[in-house]
Amino acid sequence: MIEMKKILQKLSVNFPKRLAAKYHDHVGLMTGKMPGKVNKVFLCLDLDFEVLPQIEKVKPDVIITHHPFIYGTKAKVFKWDLFKKELCEKIDAMGIPVYSFHTNFDEGNGGMNDALASALELTDVYSNPLDPMMRIGFLPQEMPVKEFAEYAKDRFDVSYGLLVNYGKEKVKKVGIIGGGGSRNYVNAIKEECDIYISGDAPHYVRRDVVTRKFNYLDFPHEIEKIFMPTMKNILQSIDNSLEIITVDHEKLPTVI
Repeated sequence: MIEMKKILQKLSVNFPKRLAAKYHDHVGLMTGKMPGKVNKVFLCLDLDFEVLPQIEKVKPDVIITHHPFIYGTKAKVFKWDLFKKELCEKIDAMGIPVYSFHTNFDEGNGGMNDALASALELTDVYSNPLDPMMRIGFLPQEMPVKEFAEYAKDRFDVSYGLLVNYGKEKVKKVGIIGGGGSRNYVNAIKEECDIYISGDAPHYVRRDVVTRKFNYLDFPHEIEKIFMPTMKNILQSIDNSLEIITVDHEKLPTVI
């Protein structure tokens, strides 16, 4: 058993709340009361009804998610999302607190984007001075852009991606933000990347990339499932006696 307070103190070194995006993000305790000592931690990308049976079975001391369980105040969210309200009531009835690390984990040292850069085996990785959430690094050797897209797809263990390849035919310098950072592609261009990787690109972003003669690789948000093994390793480095349950329950859409 370890004090939850001690875990949070250790995590706050690299993932302080002050790193969370000021304009929209919600991190920290989502619901419930902060536990004293914990032994069993449940990790998932998103907390939803899909994982409720597993939570009821394992009865963790705390649930840690990447995406905020409640994206705003309970009053505002529950007014329009009755499913979220019902789920929260069930979790509260079990006495299990929910804590979320979102953009503070994305930006923090050793968090989401460092993990994604590592999965690509990028070298000399650094934070973009124009965009501290973005990681930039170099492939061991230059690759044709389409070959790199296939390589990245395999490294992130997803079944598809969307490649907008109007830039260099070969790439070596790569910028990346996991999740929904497509609009930040301009900061990758300014840092002279050969390609930028993110997700959730709307039509106008893709058209802008074409106009700017750049390479952009759009992957589903689910590449952020790397959160679970990454956070597990971090927690076990704090206390290797912790029992960590990780659940990757999110399935990709069917490509037709």
